[in-house]
Amino acid sequence: MNLNKGSQNQEGAGGSGGKSSDQFSRYGFILAAIGSAVGLGNMWKFPYITGKYGGAAFFLVFIICLIAVGLPVLLAEMAIGRGGRGNASTSMVRLSGKKSWGGFGFISIFGSFMIFSYYAVVAGWTLHYAYLSFTGQLFGGADFGTQFGDFIGGYLPVFYQLLVVLLTAWVVAVGISSGIERFNKILIPGLVVLLILLVIRSLTLDGAGAGVEFFLNPDFSKLSPTAVLVALGHAFFSLSLGMGVMITYGAYVSKQQSLSKAALAVGFGDLLYAFLAGLIIFPTTFAFNLEPAQGPGLVFVVLPTAFEAMPFGALFGGLFFILLAVAALTSAVSLLEVPVAYVMEKWKMSRTKAVWMTAIICFIVGLPSALSVGGAVSGLTFGGKTFFDWMDFLSSNVLLPVGGLVVTLFAGWVWKDAYSEADLTPGWYKVWKFALRWVAPILVVLVLLISSGVISE
Repeated sequence: MNLNKGSQNQEGAGGSGGKSSDQFSRYGFILAAIGSAVGLGNMWKFPYITGKYGGAAFFLVFIICLIAVGLPVLLAEMAIGRGGRGNASTSMVRLSGKKSWGGFGFISIFGSFMIFSYYAVVAGWTLHYAYLSFTGQLFGGADFGTQFGDFIGGYLPVFYQLLVVLLTAWVVAVGISSGIERFNKILIPGLVVLLILLVIRSLTLDGAGAGVEFFLNPDFSKLSPTAVLVALGHAFFSLSLGMGVMITYGAYVSKQQSLSKAALAVGFGDLLYAFLAGLIIFPTTFAFNLEPAQGPGLVFVVLPTAFEAMPFGALFGGLFFILLAVAALTSAVSLLEVPVAYVMEKWKMSRTKAVWMTAIICFIVGLPSALSVGGAVSGLTFGGKTFFDWMDFLSSNVLLPVGGLVVTLFAGWVWKDAYSEADLTPGWYKVWKFALRWVAPILVVLVLLISSGVISE
């Protein structure tokens, strides 16, 4: 079914593998998939876990996990989408012939919906800080912790959340080739330029060498079974797996596209982004004797201290937050497309109507998240967690691992014709099948147990 035309019937779009009237070009599909993978996590979480678990030793394990598990699951999601020509739920039903798989596929769709609702809040923070940095309002001897607290404690985050939702909805409403693909063709090259500029700036700071050494010097004594699972979890989630994105995007891919080559390109893009993020964060923080803390504290409190102290700090600070905003928006577009595709297909709705209805609901659902991180409802907690914390915990630590597990089991055991979509030689197909049947499910379950707190790190 053509997911851009809610009124079109299944046969018209080639439910058995026909060509959609609005689909990605080969280059556009790879850029859109990379845009989805390139998000905020690699910029504020990857440096922290890399430093905690052995620097280059952890980075090496991350590469192995990405190749051994991440890429097989990525290829499986792409193949399911192209083979089923529908959203994550419908594709599994079509390929298995069993309606029960529709419910399992819906898990990832619901996960994307939940993530977008609060991801738009954090993306809005990056837009606000880019504005503050370029206008010079961010600097001037301020206490950055207090400044960030004052911002998230008011109602301004709601405005920026709405701005992100509107921008994302506008792109998705235009369509696949004219909207999502064109958006990524403009922003991803721009993101690469920003990365290179910021890497050059960070590497030329006095004292940057200590940060590079910390990042690239392996400390195998810090590696542990937990470190391996953390690396696997980051490789898995940094590729946007388990959230229905690659299945949905796969539905818009031509049969002439090599999915195996596309998966390799996306994996390399994600790996390169993580590596360059490390070359920005570690030299910058070490040059100013700062701690590369995890989460918002690194981006909105620690790094502004470094930008204020360096020459042309307002410029480079602005570029950094624009970089984060671009990464956030390209991921937000893919997250919104997943539930939109489901709504169009489920209720035979036009793309425009489905986009704006879904976006409005996401905005409303995300309001408590915007107001719970120091805001009006921050005092309302359940089990010691705010609404934002619960949305993040349930989505990232429960829904996505379960969604990823569903994909591995479906492609490994249920879908009998996966070979025809995977673009693999017989030898590599056996390796891929083994990884999906045995390696990935076991490791994903372990990641789920750790991320949900059943097994402590």
